[in-house]
Amino acid sequence: MADWIAETFRSDAGWDHLETLVDIGNRMAGQPGETAGLEATRDAFADAGARDARVETFDLAGWERGSSSIATPETEEECIGLPRGPEGEVTAELIDLGAGLPADFERHDVAGKIVLATSDVPDYFDRYIHRTEKYQYAVEGGAAAFVYANHVPGQLPPTGSVNGSDGGPYGDIPAVGVSAETGARLARRFDGDEVTVRVDCETPETESGNAVAELGPDTEEMVILSSHVDAHDIAEGARDNGAGTATIVEVANALAAREDDLDTRVKCIAYGAEEVGLVGSELEAENADLDAIKGIVNVDSNMGERTLELTTHRFDELDAAATRVSERFDHPIATVPRMVPHSDHWPFVRWGVPGYMVSSKSESAGRGWGHTAADTLDKLEGRNLREQAILLTELVVEVADDSVEIPHEEPETMAGYLKEEDQAIGMKKTNGWPYDFE
Repeated sequence: MADWIAETFRSDAGWDHLETLVDIGNRMAGQPGETAGLEATRDAFADAGARDARVETFDLAGWERGSSSIATPETEEECIGLPRGPEGEVTAELIDLGAGLPADFERHDVAGKIVLATSDVPDYFDRYIHRTEKYQYAVEGGAAAFVYANHVPGQLPPTGSVNGSDGGPYGDIPAVGVSAETGARLARRFDGDEVTVRVDCETPETESGNAVAELGPDTEEMVILSSHVDAHDIAEGARDNGAGTATIVEVANALAAREDDLDTRVKCIAYGAEEVGLVGSELEAENADLDAIKGIVNVDSNMGERTLELTTHRFDELDAAATRVSERFDHPIATVPRMVPHSDHWPFVRWGVPGYMVSSKSESAGRGWGHTAADTLDKLEGRNLREQAILLTELVVEVADDSVEIPHEEPETMAGYLKEEDQAIGMKKTNGWPYDFE
């Protein structure tokens, strides 16, 4: 065991790949930088020793950023358009709804108004409310536009897809992101005043893809090791999700040196178009034999902190496998037995396929620097990448072991968990409820 650990801790493969990805710059889904990232990841899989490394392309409804603005009676405020929202110019009364909780929309008439809501959720509220849910409340209330204010200070307007309220590629009303400071100023000075929101964008038909490769024995059953390559166009996308892709490249290198330890085939997938609706992983899940997937290790936005955090989606055997690895290495791994209906594990997990969502443990709430221009390489450490890659390599080998049995669940069970956690409410609101039963 010691040889592969030493090699992984000395390896530059993952960090070099991370630098390659961030130096591309704009890796927005369907744009040239995403293609470059997918091709570089394919090549990194091949260099690791994985077989049949390739990029599997698919058509995509694209979104390209133009200019955006918020004009008040006295100022013009900086903002950025939210992907998958439509272009348009709207002049209407601004209404400040604070955190934009469901009750806020129930108490206020937002019809014909421009809704301002922050990105945080109060501690007293019992569930996380995603950006797309707040947007959908505004749409259903007849709002004219949506302004999404960051809760993290630092003059950082946030981005993030609003998708379509009908499950389609585009939303119904213009949407912009503003910094915490701009949001506070708008709420203090212009709540109740007319403002003008303008969004310019283009929506071309384009192409994305998934970078794929194989390791281990050629078994029908497989373990999926995944991340996503795309990032938002306003930043390097270092943590979200250059970090995850760099980590699975490092893990692929370590697994190539341990192929004799693998009892089950490992399919490495670096997805495209995650940030605009999990498009790459949705297509992969639609075409997969879900019964043949033993488990999923999906890495997204790790490396922000040193300790891995594994969300286990209430699969007890996944929790047990992580605990065994933690004890074997005498190294902490945090496990959280809850549902996360976001990122590229979800198109599989929602149907009962056992899967981890891998990130890193943090004491702060929300995305932090994610989805802002501050998601940069200087905030990450190579030490964290190497340590986490060692642990995740062992975890993949553990999940792939013939002696480890991880039963699938029924979709009805997964739906029941979501209801218990009050997550079904938001999923139904945003057309993300995948089940045809209540």
